[in-house]
Order: sequence, then structure tokens, then C-alpha cells
Amino acid sequence: MTEIRRPRVGHIQFLNCLPIYWGLMRSGALLDVDLHKDTPEKLSEALVAGDLDVGPITLVEYLRHADELVLLPDLAVGSDGPVLSVNIVSTRPLTELDGRRVALGSTSRTGVLLAQMLLDQRHGVRPEYFRCPPELTQMLLEADAAVLIGDAALRALYEAPTRGLTVTDLGQAWKEWTGLPMVFAVWAARRDFAERHPGQVKEVHEAFLRSRELSLSELDEVATAAARWEPFDADTLATYFRLLDFSLGERQVAGLREFARRAAAAGEVPALPPTGPVFYTD
Repeated sequence: MTEIRRPRVGHIQFLNCLPIYWGLMRSGALLDVDLHKDTPEKLSEALVAGDLDVGPITLVEYLRHADELVLLPDLAVGSDGPVLSVNIVSTRPLTELDGRRVALGSTSRTGVLLAQMLLDQRHGVRPEYFRCPPELTQMLLEADAAVLIGDAALRALYEAPTRGLTVTDLGQAWKEWTGLPMVFAVWAARRDFAERHPGQVKEVHEAFLRSRELSLSELDEVATAAARWEPFDADTLATYFRLLDFSLGERQVAGLREFARRAAAAGEVPALPPTGPVFYTD
């Protein structure tokens, strides 16, 4: 008799996914899954490798492996304007970065590619990129600008003005460039797992949707709790959480498809089929 195991589910260990985790904790859904917490980059690799069954995956890695995955409907991490935590921090205007060194924090391929496309396609500059740990002071010792994602970017946002640095919010830059929301990460299931265990995928999907709705109804409480162990006050965190968009409706899918089109034209990902991304259906 085959042993039924709990689905292996990924969770991004960044502040931007804390509301989702809060809801899972409050609803008791954590008892039903084998939860793995890590950075977006490592969770993406684990899902692609088959070490996770369901989880968040950066948009770039989803696009590179879309034939192996199915998206969970109406669930993502993105923004429809400012995101606060995906930034280019620069010592000079972006238009002056041609040939200059730009340090890439190594935690999100989507944020990094968005920064590169923005600099190349919108500002017409081609810097010299290099990867390094996401620590702003060290990055700017070796570069004229730094691409930061997640908690490090949020910290840098509040440090930058006191250091005379310019911050370009990449969520806002994308909205100004395209008029569309930006999707940074999606939730997906491995296609083979979804075909074998559709009931488990449905349960995980519904648990995430319940978690999101519960968290959105209690964002002030989430922010107050997080402020106890984060270097930000509750009001700052509440503002941040309210700017994030955890949905994946028609406008968000349009933004996803536009990012995919531009990334494919740059040779960074395979083109999506004309029908668009494949969603899980129960």
C-alpha cells in the first residue's frame, strides 16, 4: 500500500510573503503540509528539481520551466505601482550608467532581469553587471548602482536618502513603462504532481487563498507582530503590505504576459504559447 505523504510546499522567507504565512499559521493549514522556507531563488530551484510539489517560483524561472508547471489561479506576489522592496539604488542617474558597474543582489532573478530590461530597453544603457551578496554598503564600494530585492531592498529604501543615493522602485518603473501591474512571483505545482494528486493541489491552493483573505483582513495585526522582530515600525510595515498585490487576475496576467514577451525578445526566456500560461484546474 502506498503511503500518502503531505505535499512538500515552499514558502518565501521574506517580509513580502509574511502575510501569506500569517494566514496559514492562523488557519491551521500548516499542519497539512510539509513546509519548506527559503529564498525565492532556492525555492524556485527546488520546485524545478522536483524537491517541492507546490510553491512560489520567481516569474523568470516559471517562464523558463512553464512546460513542467501549472499555475495556481489568483495567487501571486506583485504590485500595481510601487512595491518598495525591488529597487535600483544608484549613486548617479540611471541614464549615466552606460559602461558603469552595477551590482546584482543574488536573491531574485525576476527583479534582476526587470532592472536589466529597464536600463537597456527604456534608458538605453548597458552597464557591466556582476553578482554579489545583497549588502548595500559593500555593493556600492565596487559599483555605481545596486539591484536589491526583498528585505535588503526595503532596508536600503530608508537608508538611501541619508546617504545621498537615488532609489528607483522597479514596480513603479514597470507601471510607468507599460501601464500594467508587475508580477514578481507566482505559485505553481509540478505538472506531474498535479496530475497524480489533484485533490492535494486543490487543498493547498484553497489553503493559500483562505490564508491570503484572512491576512488581508488583519494586516495591521500582522504588521504589529512583525515589527517586534523587524527593523521597521508597524506603520511602515502596514503600508508595505498594503502596496503588495497577492492576486493574479486579468490585469496581472496581462502584466505577466507583457514581461514574458519582453524577456523572450531579449532571449532570456522561451516565448509563452499564444494561449498564455497554463493554470491548474481541479
